[in-house]
Amino acid sequence: MAEAASPRAASTQARIGDSEFDRDTTVTRREPGVYDIELSAGWTIINAVNGGYLLAVLGRALADALPHSDPFTVSAHYLTASTPGPAVIRTDVVRAGRTLSTGQASLFQYAQDGTEVERIRVLASYGDLDALPDDVRTSAQVPAFPPIDQCFGASDSPEGAPPVPGSSAITDRLHLKLDPATLGWALGAPSGKGEMRGWFGLADGRDADPLSLLLAVDALPPTAFEMGLKGWVPTVELTVHVRCRPAPGPLRISITTRNLAGGFLEEDAEVWDAKDRLVAQSRQLARVRLG
Repeated sequence: MAEAASPRAASTQARIGDSEFDRDTTVTRREPGVYDIELSAGWTIINAVNGGYLLAVLGRALADALPHSDPFTVSAHYLTASTPGPAVIRTDVVRAGRTLSTGQASLFQYAQDGTEVERIRVLASYGDLDALPDDVRTSAQVPAFPPIDQCFGASDSPEGAPPVPGSSAITDRLHLKLDPATLGWALGAPSGKGEMRGWFGLADGRDADPLSLLLAVDALPPTAFEMGLKGWVPTVELTVHVRCRPAPGPLRISITTRNLAGGFLEEDAEVWDAKDRLVAQSRQLARVRLG
């Protein structure tokens, strides 16, 4: 059972607890260390459940299983594609420390013959973000791109251009506005650069918190699109570092790829909040279809 959240965290949970994201990531404890969930079809890309949503689901189970409630670092290996429907999460407490606790979790679904298939395995360390010191020493810079009203979402299109393609069902649950400089792929003229930038929020207005940051790092279109590649870009491994609790308001996300080789690429993401603070970082390895 998780320890009681801090007053600040508790007030945030009260404000955002009735959102679609919270409902769709809610896990039901069957017994200690075992949780049931119905993976929602609302967070799919094509027919597969989005990896960031899955990470948030497992993150919520670990927040209940561990004595700390805030994810600090979460590393996930995606073994097979998850589909909407029932799933079970099994957690283990690896170490329960005073300031950090470490646990592991796996999500399983059932095959047609009734056997369990492991979809994703996570190792994570949790703590209390509100207990961290305020000292910040960084060379990281806030990404420079246009204001949100000068960026484009799935329902927008530049004059004379076709609508910006969406990302299947998940698009309706997100408020994404992409930097026009990273939208060449949508107009049939990708820049060739491994870059994607945009404003991020949830469509129902829910403010960001540490758990939703696990979704945010995997919510933008893949950088492969702007490199002239098409099709599904499945995640192989994803590691997220949550650096502080985000302030209310939209987030800015910048993703870059420096190396595509052998049909795999990395994506490095930075997430900045409304107070210009670097609130999350991530790196993922993904497969791409060449040719």
